[in-house]
Amino acid sequence: MSRPGKGIGLISGLLILAILAGIFYFKFLWVFSDGTKTGELNSLTYTGYVFKTYEGEIILTGYGNKNASGSVQSKNFKFSVADKEVAEKLKQMTGLRVTVHYKEYKGKLPWRGYEKAIVDSVTEETAVVPDHSLPQDGFFL
Repeated sequence: MSRPGKGIGLISGLLILAILAGIFYFKFLWVFSDGTKTGELNSLTYTGYVFKTYEGEIILTGYGNKNASGSVQSKNFKFSVADKEVAEKLKQMTGLRVTVHYKEYKGKLPWRGYEKAIVDSVTEETAVVPDHSLPQDGFFL
């Protein structure tokens, strides 16, 4: 003989499980932000107690501090790297101006890294060096 409340309990349990799975998905697996940042690669470390991850920092520079006009401000962008090949490429670029593509999540997972932003590719910026040579015709302005 079956109990009348058994079906309701099973449906309630499955509903709660589905809600928890949805919360987990939106917190840890859904990409909140996807973009690029450009700046000077300050550091890249391989760190962690149980889960070893690559952690990096880029110094982003810009103009226009709201408190003082014409001043230069900088901001640090901290990120994690999940792909070892991307981390090896970044290691060779420390101190250079780089552009990284990242995906940002709302939550952190220990095996993915300490930061919410996960870098998945990198390109080196080529600096444009001004030509300060003398004019070829010998005239100066």
